[in-house]
This record gives sequence, C-alpha cells and structure tokens, in this order.
Amino acid sequence: MPPPPQRENLFANLGFNLLLPVLILNKGSKWLPSLDPALIMVLALLFPVGYFIYDYQKRKKRNLLSILGAVGVLLTGGISLMKLDPMVFAIKETLMPLLIGIFVVASTKTKNPLIHALLYNPELFDTEKINSHLDTPAKQSTMDKLMLRSTWIIAASFLVSAALNFFLTRMIVKTDPLIDQAAYNAEVGTQYWVSIVVISACTLPISIYAMWTLFKGIEGLTGLKLEECMHAQENDKDKVES
Repeated sequence: MPPPPQRENLFANLGFNLLLPVLILNKGSKWLPSLDPALIMVLALLFPVGYFIYDYQKRKKRNLLSILGAVGVLLTGGISLMKLDPMVFAIKETLMPLLIGIFVVASTKTKNPLIHALLYNPELFDTEKINSHLDTPAKQSTMDKLMLRSTWIIAASFLVSAALNFFLTRMIVKTDPLIDQAAYNAEVGTQYWVSIVVISACTLPISIYAMWTLFKGIEGLTGLKLEECMHAQENDKDKVES
C-alpha cells in the first residue's frame, strides 16, 4: 500500500495565507514607504500564491478548492493593479464561494464528488472498511442518499459564505484605488481577516451539522463506531503496540 500523502502544515498555511498578507496590506505603506502601494498589494499576494506552489510541489496534492483559492488571490491582485471599482472586488469575493458551492453540488454527478475531499476524506476515513460493510444494495443506496444530503448541507454553507462576503466587503472596502491605493490595501487586509472570522463563526455550525449527519449515518449503516472508521485511530494503536 502506498504511503499516505503528507498532511498540510497548519501553521504554515495560516502564516502564508492569512497573517503575512494581512500584515503587509495593513502595514506595508508604513514599512515600505518608497514602494508603490499597488506593488505592496502584489507583494502581499505573492505569499499565498507561493505557498500554494510550494505545497503542491511538496505534497503533490491538487484539488479544485485549493486551485480556486489561488485563482481568487490572483484575481484580487489583478483587480488591484487595474484599479477597478470596489464593487468589482465585492463581486469577486461573492462569486468564489458561490462557485465552490455550485461545484460541490455538480460534482455529485462525477466519479470524484467534492464531498469526499471536504468530509468523507480517504486520508481520514478507512473507506475500504466502510464500503465492506455496505454489503447490500439497500445499504449502498442509503449511503448514496446520505452523501447527497451532506453535500447539500455543505453547499448551503458556501451560499451563506457568499452572502456574508458581499455584505462584509461592501461595508469595509469603500476606497477607490484610483484615489488612494494605500487605504484600499488596508481595507482589503481588514476585509480579509474579518471575513474569515465572521464567516467561520457563521458557517462552522453548518459544517459541523453536515459532519454529524455523515458520521451518525455511517455508524447506523455499518454498525462501526466512529473511531473504528478512522485511519488515525488505527495508526495510533499501531504505534502503541509497537
């Protein structure tokens, strides 16, 4: 059996995708007063793009969500460099989660539904063991319905995220970059971390409900306890026994 892919470094993810861009967008004009504010925006966005490339090279793992995230960062940079109206940025911020939600639902018609990456992840779940307990057509049909229900719940969380993104962006990002690029950068930086905090607080309960629905459904269908379905628990037991 091939070794499982490396897990992503959570601290590196937060540092390169959130902390460094926000710091540079908010403080870049003070720290680098001789640098054009538009280039400060580009500098801030180089960190998440660079991290995406580095992480892909290291783990050789590519998925639609990470690609859309990188595309979103590049679009933010393009909107800033072209000095487009803040409404364009708000539309972009709304479209990204909306598109992800649409892709999540549309992917149910493909061989690799996105719900597998979001919730029913083979790196976490022992899918072979679970599938071996779905030994009747009725159980398999119920599992398919369970996955579809979880998919719609997750899609709803992205719809909520899209709406919140629009309203938060319109509230925070008001400066026209043609008038004051530095102020625009600072507002984008503020919008970046505020949206993460607010949207996480609002959508996390929905995601937890989707996970609970999936977990309880699997337990009921297979007769396995949750810890028996997880790879991590097996790996921990192996370490203790060795």
